Amino acid sequence: MDRKEKIKNLPPSAGVYLMKDSEGTVLYVGKAKNLKKRVSSYFYPNKRLPERLEALIAKVDDITYMPTATEAEALIYENSLIKQLSPRYNVALKDGKSYPMLKLTVNEKFPRLIITRERKDDGAIYYGPYSNAKLLRQALDILKWLFPMRTCAKLPRKVCLNYHIKQCLGPCEGRIDEALYGEIVAELKMFLEGRKNELLQVLTEKMNDASRHERFEEAALLKDRIEILGSMKERSVRYGPLNDIEELKNILGLKKDLNVIEAFDISNTMGKEAVGSMIYFYKGRPRKSEYRLFKIKTVAGIDDYSMMREVVGRRYKRLIEEGSPLPDLILIDGGKGHLGAALGELDKLGISGVPVVGIAKEFEQLYLKDKAEPLILPRTSKALHVLERIRDEAHRFAITYHKKLLSKGMRSSALDGIPGIGEKRKKELMARFGTLASIKEAAMEDLLKVKGINEKIAKNIREHLSK
Repeated sequence: MDRKEKIKNLPPSAGVYLMKDSEGTVLYVGKAKNLKKRVSSYFYPNKRLPERLEALIAKVDDITYMPTATEAEALIYENSLIKQLSPRYNVALKDGKSYPMLKLTVNEKFPRLIITRERKDDGAIYYGPYSNAKLLRQALDILKWLFPMRTCAKLPRKVCLNYHIKQCLGPCEGRIDEALYGEIVAELKMFLEGRKNELLQVLTEKMNDASRHERFEEAALLKDRIEILGSMKERSVRYGPLNDIEELKNILGLKKDLNVIEAFDISNTMGKEAVGSMIYFYKGRPRKSEYRLFKIKTVAGIDDYSMMREVVGRRYKRLIEEGSPLPDLILIDGGKGHLGAALGELDKLGISGVPVVGIAKEFEQLYLKDKAEPLILPRTSKALHVLERIRDEAHRFAITYHKKLLSKGMRSSALDGIPGIGEKRKKELMARFGTLASIKEAAMEDLLKVKGINEKIAKNIREHLSK
């Protein structure tokens, strides 16, 4: 494959690129937000390149790349590869500027990873410098998820939010000992030093051990980390690019292009003011003029499956009657039950040629027709990101309509006439508790948590509803 073809086949997405000579020696490592655009700029420049770069380009025989989810990830990989490979044409940052670095505080009992611009002789380990402070901050956010370590300057007495979102393992409360914490620090060092294959091997052994001893939650977390790290493998440019939709198409095993995707969601509060939404994406972009809202007409009480059947049935019965084209993919917000409800309704209408996917919120698992087990994609999967983006838009559209109807219904309710309760506080109460029954059963301390509710008003609410 000639150079022109190689560059043509680079993906228009983030990653690290490696320029090699005819013997396979890496001459230069760089990062890019758009690999195709960045590498093309070397070979098809708008102006004359500096002599150093011209000398580099003359020696380039092959280009490989490592795809990343973001440019921030690429920044970390670029630096670790430069440290590991010492490419001849990568120039160290020596222009006198104060560039940001990563500082691993191994001089502390429970080390932190922080950004600094000052290198001290304090026993800590420094990585960098890095050329882009904004990207480095974004990269640090990614590293916090992959390597959950504390960020606090001083250990607090209790665990904070980071513990609850799994970005810290709670050394402050003794929820992890120093030895186990040290293992995470060692894994982070492997990553920052470019020893990714070694790190993958260590994590895989840990995952297998956790699975053997039935520590399934720990094994699942390790699996997520392995999938993220393992997806960043070096690829040759001879492979063609896949955009998000094309990747989704391939994963689902579809032959037809995915131009039109329609997604459905249901929203209700304990069965009240139930609504459904249908949103329409064309070539990966929302087309809001095609969005549709449905007020549930045939279902009473809490029955999401029947509501989904009603909405899907109404949508596609109308398209059939109008002679309008069907979508290329139908996305259902929900798991196996919601998918089954939608498929049953499509069956009644004689629609069998349209692929249908259910996406369950809790673990982002995909449910497909005739597949007993859910499909689990790595969190870095572009195909998963497409489905999440579309699902979230369907949810947003449904819940906005539901809240509007709920708000209208609240204008005349059992909350009317309570001293101190107007429209604003009525909305706050319904938003927090959902139903009048829940408000009636709420404890005083829970009522006092509602914005604008003091002890006097809370007593008024309890007395009024008890009657």
